[in-house]
Amino acid sequence: MIEFSVRGANVVVVGAARSGVGAARLLAGRGAHVTLTEQRREVAAEVRRLTDDGIELELGRHDPETMSRADLVVLSPGVPPTLAVLDVARNHGAPVISEIELASRWLRGRVVAVTGTKGKSTTTVLLGRMLEAGGLSALVGGNVGTALSTQVEHSTPEAIHVVEVSSFQLELTTTFRPWISVFLNLHADHLDRHDRPEAYAAAKARIFANQGPSDTLVVNADDPAVLSLTRRSRAARVAYAVTAPLEDGVVVDGDVIVRRTPTGAEPLVPLSAVHLFGDHLLSDVVAATAVAHRIGVSAGAMTAAVDRFPGLEHALEPVGEVAGVRFINDSKATNVEAARRALESCGRQLVVIMGGRFKGGDLGALAPLLASRADAVVVLGEARDRILDAYGAVVRVVEVESLGDAVSVAYGLASHGGTVLLAPACASLDMFEDYAERGRLFKQAVGRLREDVRKRARTS
Repeated sequence: MIEFSVRGANVVVVGAARSGVGAARLLAGRGAHVTLTEQRREVAAEVRRLTDDGIELELGRHDPETMSRADLVVLSPGVPPTLAVLDVARNHGAPVISEIELASRWLRGRVVAVTGTKGKSTTTVLLGRMLEAGGLSALVGGNVGTALSTQVEHSTPEAIHVVEVSSFQLELTTTFRPWISVFLNLHADHLDRHDRPEAYAAAKARIFANQGPSDTLVVNADDPAVLSLTRRSRAARVAYAVTAPLEDGVVVDGDVIVRRTPTGAEPLVPLSAVHLFGDHLLSDVVAATAVAHRIGVSAGAMTAAVDRFPGLEHALEPVGEVAGVRFINDSKATNVEAARRALESCGRQLVVIMGGRFKGGDLGALAPLLASRADAVVVLGEARDRILDAYGAVVRVVEVESLGDAVSVAYGLASHGGTVLLAPACASLDMFEDYAERGRLFKQAVGRLREDVRKRARTS
């Protein structure tokens, strides 16, 4: 097989976020003439330092002339492949690929790729920790942590790359072939980018498109949409489930996660080792267990990793209490399905903070849950009118201008023993850099509120 080479080629990287920076450095190190183009004029110091590596920066525009000279174009995940200027490169015969496609062509280790609408980060990080506990060399990244491009130089034949992959990363893959792919669930999402649900599903399906019988596809048997979409895969199949009655697969049996076969069941991880808040996160633990078992990690190592895993920041993260009101940060709930799972996990007497940039889906699907569980909804951001229209008839909806105001107003609306839940059902990019910044600012606002309440209590 001829090794993929970019030596001497003119390569344009579009988008100066984490993946674009990683791709630009990787390409320059492999001998390409690299131009990094970014629509924003103001970029981080790390981006400006790329010029030290001989990388040309094109800021404030995407120049058609630059595209016309490209031999290859690499997109950051946040850049839509429908961007008009990309047609200039395509018309001149330049392939347009994703950063994850680029990096995968140079990896020496095996790839375990995880996708789904919800739960990717939890499953990916936990699986990496299971492999490490089992004594294996695991590099975790992709859509969570470090860009895959930054792992190439550390890749060895013994390494296992555990990679979270989104629809944005998958849609421009052509040769990407995971050793093991994991499909967690499928619900409408990112319809602000994909023009219809079928296009979103087709992008997700790229995860197994190049797999063959020697590869493995791990599927969620509790999700009919996943089972339907993956039916055409040629890979060997491993099923897992929390509720589906599987005769062959990784399932929850009583108080233990087991590997069940027609001849018996092998205990793997006791549920007493799972410390995650939110019932739906158990499915992610079962998925990680299914993969780790397939790779050969012992039950003891898996259990130790699960027992030490507290969950991820911004994913149903308990933030503490303020005078009898509990606060939970689920800033990662950026779509309707994720918000639904958060609502189902947090009981009743809820005040829910929602809003941001709406990505599509059926907001109305949450109305019955809000009507039965929420005392109020506090809304902010671009989608607040849409949310008011969706829920105003079933629950009190209060509009605010800032996240700090949202925390204060939600606390005032909450009852003693109740919960303030940040579950936006929307992306963060209308007001914040990303969901992580939104989550951090939420926690800071809760901290300020706690201090204010304490001060008032001391002076009263």
